[in-house]
Formats: sequence, C-alpha cells, structure tokens
Amino acid sequence: MKTTAAHPFVRLFGRYLRDQGFPMTQQRASVADVVFGSDEHLSVEEIEGCLRARGERIGKATIYRTLDLLVRSKLVDEHDFGEGFKRYEHRLSRQPVHEHLICLSCGKVTEFRSSEILRLEERVAREHGFRPSRHKLEIYGLCADCRQSGARLEDEGLTCPIETI
Repeated sequence: MKTTAAHPFVRLFGRYLRDQGFPMTQQRASVADVVFGSDEHLSVEEIEGCLRARGERIGKATIYRTLDLLVRSKLVDEHDFGEGFKRYEHRLSRQPVHEHLICLSCGKVTEFRSSEILRLEERVAREHGFRPSRHKLEIYGLCADCRQSGARLEDEGLTCPIETI
C-alpha cells in the first residue's frame, strides 16, 4: 500500500485497525493524517476540503466511516458544539486534557487548561468514592470579539407569566 500519510500517529491508528481486523487503506490513512495534522476542531466538510487541497478525492461516506473508527480507537474525540454537525480533534496533542469555550455567535472554539478544574474533579470524585476516567467541560457564551462588535445573547428558557411578589 502506497501511503502519503506523514503524521506518526497514523501508525497507531493502523495498529488499532489491524487489531480489529480492518485493513489500513490509503483513504483511511489520508483522513487520519488530516485529523492528526491539525490542532483545530475539524468538521467533515473541513476534512474534505483539506483532502481536496492535497489533490485527494475521498467521499464523505468514507470520511464519516473513518472518523467513526478513529473515535472508536479513542485516538480522536467527537464534539457536538451545537452547530448542527460534529467536530473532531485528536487526543494526542500537547494538551490532551483541556476544556472548551464555545462562542454562540461566531462558533469560535477556544481551548484552555485549568489545574483548578483537575483538582475539583479529584476532590469531588474522592468525596463520592468515584474513580473518573475522563471529563468534558464546555462553556458556551460570547467571545471577546463578538461582544465587542455588539453581539448579544437572547435569554433562553421559560419565563413565568405570573409575577410573584
């Protein structure tokens, strides 16, 4: 099999596939290479665009199936930031444990890391005799640029039509 995959994490994915009885195809290697080569939270359309820019024509069905395998391998996380589609990021970054700030106006996702959150997780787990394996924190709101440009959030939820005084 000829491969254009340059990222070393593609080999880990190939090992997972072989262990599961699946072949490592050129298309799977290419999709994995795009995901592992990015620090972004990529949509299927963005992955497809990267592949096309490299001169590769891989159908969306193949991209979706490969992403499913990448998520099952636990090398890639799938995120739903409320945009109507999923985004994918590999878990082998310099910051494998991080949180997300998601702008509801422009869709920008900002990653951050907090030792306070990790300490809180440890304390709460200890208090409840719980052994955590992972966590996910997503904070939704408006980024500084959108706030500065005048974006506002509408109040969500129900309001009580009866005033209580």
